[in-house]
Amino acid sequence: MKLISLSILLLVFNLTIGQEIDSPQEIRRETNIQRFGDYAQFAPTAVSLIAIIAKKDEQGFWQLSKSVGANLTATWILKYAIDKPRPEGRTDGHAFPSGHTSFAFQGASFLQRRYGWKYGVPAYALAAYVGWSRMEGIGERHDGWDVLAGAAVGIGSTYLFTTPYMEEHLELSFESGDGSYALGMVYKF
Repeated sequence: MKLISLSILLLVFNLTIGQEIDSPQEIRRETNIQRFGDYAQFAPTAVSLIAIIAKKDEQGFWQLSKSVGANLTATWILKYAIDKPRPEGRTDGHAFPSGHTSFAFQGASFLQRRYGWKYGVPAYALAAYVGWSRMEGIGERHDGWDVLAGAAVGIGSTYLFTTPYMEEHLELSFESGDGSYALGMVYKF
């Protein structure tokens, strides 16, 4: 009987120590991390749209549209097909992959793929923050696998449809001298 009582006492003690009681400052910090991540997920795609408008890149608009559509479709199909519970215990089954992360990485990878690394580096940094915010924010909605899968889906959906942007597709040249003339044409794909 003493052994059972001691085992129960140790179990209760272990459960009490194992539970973390967050301070109000910790709760506020995690809430701010999550809230910023909630809004920051949209920034790479918004910057993509601004770049498309500024460059009058009609082809880029259609590539972005297809990438966003493929990303959202793949993310939600996976969420419902895999039915993984969230790390904090919620059993809605929509943890895998992280939708916030996939949307942020889709926008970041579009900027990098279409317009180069000078756009891509800050966008990827922000997307990485969004992924981290899903694991660190209040309630810790995702684990590392959810975030990694979200990043893979986002980047993959972009690479399916996006090609690098070229300002001038057609170059014409003309040379003359010593009574000869040369006309050149180069088309970049």
